[in-house]
Amino acid sequence: QVRLEESGGGSVQTGGSLRLSCVVSTDIYSVGWYCMGWFRQAPGKEREGVAAIEGGGGSTYYAGSVKGRFTISRDNANNAMYLGMNSLKPEDTAMYYCAARYGSCPVVGGATWDSKYWAHWGQGTQVTVSS
Repeated sequence: QVRLEESGGGSVQTGGSLRLSCVVSTDIYSVGWYCMGWFRQAPGKEREGVAAIEGGGGSTYYAGSVKGRFTISRDNANNAMYLGMNSLKPEDTAMYYCAARYGSCPVVGGATWDSKYWAHWGQGTQVTVSS
């Protein structure tokens, strides 16, 4: 079983920064065996992928809307993953979810941001950006 717990959300003004954290616990395989990612869902909208990172941290993937502003990273020794968010905009307001899947990240045919390819989810942390 994989358990994910997010923290670090909050309210900031446009142009501000936040850093989200996700603490991971696993029963069988070490966290380094899992592709990890961040998704978000705004009220009335579908969940969308934000960023993903391979188990070893060597490759990262970003949605076009956050590229250049957000940075995903991980610390496998401490079972943690992070999302640094800079230059925040009101359209970044959403509940942010940590996600994990065993093995490599799904990168073929746009699968990276398809929720059905991600088996494990956290409860979410709210990010609100005011103008």
